[in-house]
Amino acid sequence: MRSTDAFMKRLNPDMCVVTAVADGERSGCLVGFWTQCSIDPPRLTVWISKANHTHRVALRAERLTVHLLTPDQHGLAALFGGETGDDTDKFARAQWREGPGGSAVLTEAAAWTVGVVQRRFDTGDHVAHVLAPEQGGERPGARGRLLRLEDVSDVEPGHPA
Repeated sequence: MRSTDAFMKRLNPDMCVVTAVADGERSGCLVGFWTQCSIDPPRLTVWISKANHTHRVALRAERLTVHLLTPDQHGLAALFGGETGDDTDKFARAQWREGPGGSAVLTEAAAWTVGVVQRRFDTGDHVAHVLAPEQGGERPGARGRLLRLEDVSDVEPGHPA
C-alpha cells in the first residue's frame, strides 16, 4: 500500500458529465477530476481518462460541455459512467439538444456550461482540457448539493480508471 492511498481514499469530489462532439460523433462520460482554474479570465479544467471513448472524441472537439448533477440525477450519472460509447449510444437514452458550436447539452442536468478548448495537457492516464466557458444554463428548480463520488460508488465504470 502506498503512503498516499489513505489520503486519496478520503477525497470525495463533485462529479460531472462531460460531453464532446467532433466530426459528427458524440460522446460523454462521468468525470470526477475537474475544477475552476482561473477567475479572470474564467477557466475550467476537466480531465478525461485515456481509456474512455470520450477521450478520442474530446481530442478532436473544439468545445466540451460540463454538466453538473444533483443526487437525484443518479440515473444520468450511471448512464454516462457505467456504459461505454464503444458499445452504447448514450445519447439515445438521454434528453439532450444541440448547443453552441454543435456541442451536446444534456437537458436533464442541473446546470451546464459549454467551454471552448484553450489547451490540452497529458497528465498521465488522463488528459486535461482547459476550457473558456462560452455559454451556460441551469434547469429551473435544480437546486441542492452536487452529486459526489460517494453517491456513485455503486456505478461499475464502463472502462477501467
